[in-house]
Amino acid sequence: MVLAVIPHHCEILENGMTLESKKINIAVLYGGCSAEYEVSLLSAAAVIKNLDKNKFTIIPIGIDKTGCCFINELQDLYVNDEIVLKTKKAKCLQNLAELNQLTQRPDVIFPVLHGTLGEDGTIQGLFDLLGLAYVGADVIGSAIGMDKDVAKRLAAAAEIAVVPFLSINSDLWMSKKDLLIQDIEQHIAYPLFVKPANVGSSLGITKVKKSNELIAAIELAFTYSTKILVEKALEVREIEIAILENLQSGAEPLVSCVGEIIPSHEFYSYEAKYLDPKGAELIIPAILQQGQLQQLKDLAIKIFNCLVCSGMARIDFFIEKQSQKIYFNELNTIPGFTKISMYPKLWEASGLSYQQLLTSLIELAIARYHRLAELKRS
Repeated sequence: MVLAVIPHHCEILENGMTLESKKINIAVLYGGCSAEYEVSLLSAAAVIKNLDKNKFTIIPIGIDKTGCCFINELQDLYVNDEIVLKTKKAKCLQNLAELNQLTQRPDVIFPVLHGTLGEDGTIQGLFDLLGLAYVGADVIGSAIGMDKDVAKRLAAAAEIAVVPFLSINSDLWMSKKDLLIQDIEQHIAYPLFVKPANVGSSLGITKVKKSNELIAAIELAFTYSTKILVEKALEVREIEIAILENLQSGAEPLVSCVGEIIPSHEFYSYEAKYLDPKGAELIIPAILQQGQLQQLKDLAIKIFNCLVCSGMARIDFFIEKQSQKIYFNELNTIPGFTKISMYPKLWEASGLSYQQLLTSLIELAIARYHRLAELKRS
C-alpha cells in the first residue's frame, strides 16, 4: 500500500538546467576514516547500482582510511556485488577540497559515509564551505543525530520517553572509575548495555549481565568513542521507521510503514546486521495495534523535527514487551543502504522504489542548495 506520495519537484541548477533537461553529476563518496568503512562500501555499491543512469552521471569517489581520495572508473568499480576502493585507472585527489576544480564538477554530493567524519557534521561543513549541494542532514542535524547522548537529552526535553541512561566521558572514567561504577549499579542496575555515544552499526556495544563484565565493556566502548552511554536493558521489540523530508515547503516529513527487527542474536549487534546472513528477521510491515502504529508515526515526525534533522533519517524505537511503553532509541542520518538495509526496504514496502528514493534525496539536496543560496550573507 502506498502510504506517501512524493510530489514531482524540479529545481533549477546554476546553469539553468533541470533534472529533465540534462544529466546531473552525482559524486558518490564511500569508505572513509571510520570504523564503519566496510559497511559504507556495501551501502555505496547498492546506491551506485540503483541510481537512475538516465538522469545522473555517477562519479564514484573512494576514500581510504588515511583520507586519500580516488575518482574511480564506473565500469571497473564492481567485483561481483561489491565495489573496490580504487580502480586501476583511478585519479588521486589530494583532498576533497579539489572537487570544485574537477573538469566534471559534481552538481550534488551523495555521501554514503557511515559514522565518524562522514555522518557527524564534519564533512557536511566542508561541503558548505565548498558551496556544494549534498544529500542528507546538514551540519547541526548530522551532529545531533550522531551523538546519542545529545539526541536523547533533546528528546527527553521534548517529553519523548527514552530508556534510563548515564553518559560518561573518558577523562571522567579515568579519574573516578570506582564512583562511576557505584553510580551505574545504583541508578541503572543489571542487565544493561554499554555503547559508544558517537558510533553506528552497533559497533562496540556490549550487553552486561553482571558486575565482573562491566569494566571490560566500558573500556571496549571507549576504543570507539570518547563518550559512552550506559543504558538499562529492557525486554523490548525493536521497531524502525524511515523518514523523508517533504519537497513541499512547510509540509510534514513523509513517513514509511513501520518495520520490526527480530534478531537471532541476543541483540541486534554488528555481527547480526552484516556478518550473519541469518542474524535477524525483518518484519515489514510490523504487526502492531493500530493505536501503536499511529503513535509511532507521530513520534517519528516529532523526533525528526526536534533533532533538527533534514533530508532523511531512520528512527529506531523500543516497545517494552510488558508495559507496551514506546521509547526513542536513536536517529540515523545516513542509514544503511545495503540490499538488506531497513531504510530502503521500508520505503519499497511503502510504494517508493529504491531508484525513486535516491532521486528524491537528490532533488531535496538541490532544493536546499537553492534555499541557502537566497540567504543574505552580509
